[in-house]
Amino acid sequence: ISTNNYSNNMHTSFSIVIPVYNEEKNIDILLNEINQIFIDHKKLEIIVVNDFSNDQTLKILNNYSLNIKLKIINNSKNFGQSYSIREGVKKSKYNLIATLDGDGQNDPLDLIKLIKIYNLNNLKFISGIRTKRKDTYIKIYSSKIANSVRNYFLNDDCKDTGCGIKLFDKISFLNLPYFNGMHRFYPALFKAYGFKCDFVEVNHRKRNYGISKYGTFGRLFKSLFDLIRVIYIIKKKNNA
Repeated sequence: ISTNNYSNNMHTSFSIVIPVYNEEKNIDILLNEINQIFIDHKKLEIIVVNDFSNDQTLKILNNYSLNIKLKIINNSKNFGQSYSIREGVKKSKYNLIATLDGDGQNDPLDLIKLIKIYNLNNLKFISGIRTKRKDTYIKIYSSKIANSVRNYFLNDDCKDTGCGIKLFDKISFLNLPYFNGMHRFYPALFKAYGFKCDFVEVNHRKRNYGISKYGTFGRLFKSLFDLIRVIYIIKKKNNA
């Protein structure tokens, strides 16, 4: 797909929501990329949710200048990824939402492919699948185990629920039950509520600066608790 042809001829309006926590060396690189890819796109906004960073992330965002409209949401404390995404979605201008991780490992160019598939297939949710991950072995294999366990119990058809690049309908999303940690279960929740979903292979890149802000094993018990919660939500929905 030609980036220039896409930017000039595609009229889909959408908001990109990016949650960030201590990404002072990565966020400006990512914003520059998005701006370059979609420079001629007239119906696009970027919403960066600063999750109480204690580095220079907020200062960099406040001083940043884009051709594309940039909104900054500054959390009063560190609420986490699920809360930050939801706040960004709630304050978005457009009904089609795209999400990207703030570390730059997601390739914003993949949004072109996702939007095309989303529109052609009348979807409500589409997510990337990282087939060639540029992470540590321990992170990759722990993620594979977590995805296998989750898919066994939830049957959500998603091989990589942790991929940050996603596209979904705002109204449908806000109708899902909210809980802290729900971002790991978007596919299961959208599917349970009857929304049409799809998954597409996407590019994955090495982190340029810093380290992942989310622990590999520290979230294990939290994820298991959330899994039980989602099983209950789906069971309740099916019995309604």
